[in-house]
Amino acid sequence: MSGDVLSGTWRSEIHHFGVLDGWFGEHWWTMRTFVLLMTTLFILAPLAFFKHIDSLRYTSAIAVALAFVFLIILVGITFMKLFNGSIASPRFLPNITDMNSVWNLFTAVPILVNAFVCHSNVHTINMELEDSSQIQPVVRASLVLSSIIYILTAIFGFLLFGESTLDDVLANFDIDLGIPYSSVLNDVVRISYAFHLMLVFPVIFFSLRFNFDEFMFASSSKSLNVLSSKFRFVSVTIGLVALVYIAANFMPSIWYTLQFTGATATVCIGFVFPAAISIRDPHGVASNKDKILSIVMIVLAVFSNILAIYSNAASLYGISE
Repeated sequence: MSGDVLSGTWRSEIHHFGVLDGWFGEHWWTMRTFVLLMTTLFILAPLAFFKHIDSLRYTSAIAVALAFVFLIILVGITFMKLFNGSIASPRFLPNITDMNSVWNLFTAVPILVNAFVCHSNVHTINMELEDSSQIQPVVRASLVLSSIIYILTAIFGFLLFGESTLDDVLANFDIDLGIPYSSVLNDVVRISYAFHLMLVFPVIFFSLRFNFDEFMFASSSKSLNVLSSKFRFVSVTIGLVALVYIAANFMPSIWYTLQFTGATATVCIGFVFPAAISIRDPHGVASNKDKILSIVMIVLAVFSNILAIYSNAASLYGISE
């Protein structure tokens, strides 16, 4: 997503300029591939080589602050345009015209699921807390903070752009907003959120590396893990960073990425696997009610996301009813 913000993106055969190609024009060094390479080499890779998640506390705090910078500017622009009467009344109900419109409603579910699944980070953070009982208030505070940012961004983003709101709302900030210093605010919004995404990546990557190592080297000695073996740590880190860079260059849109991962891996991590563990109940602590709810959760998750995958595929390949 940071590559789209800096180098621009295409939506419905329309090019939305990024920060760099908006400033300097289209050159080889403002193209997405080169920008992602420089970002990976000089920002993502160095942060990915920290061995302890506690080392990322300052960059994470900066990332949260940058998210609020984006939100404050978005809210301020929206209120300014509301007061001068330049915002049209938005449509609050979906426009249902055919069956494809119904299927498209399900594409929002994986995005929401993706936004709130943080299970993979909880254990790595908990291991480094001096008092493990602090993990519950940490999780609650994180969910509340994330919810506030998500909800306010959705409300004010839709109020500001209305029917023109894109799946990646940052791509909307390439036009004249009709207020003083519009171009400056556009750049501040996009740059702040681009750096926010870059600084969030190492936290997610930390869990990815830890779980990948556990999966690939499960049969090795417990005393030899990705943190204790320098060679393994470096090789796994370089391999995963390279894989992420290659995958980022082949993704046509972050929207499709979030939709498909949200409808598959994220649903399994967030709903199917926990419910399956509850049904199996290896410690004999789950009640019949818990098991029934777990079965319902699995059925709803599978059903809704089969529809979401179908809708995503239909949209991607131009399938129509």
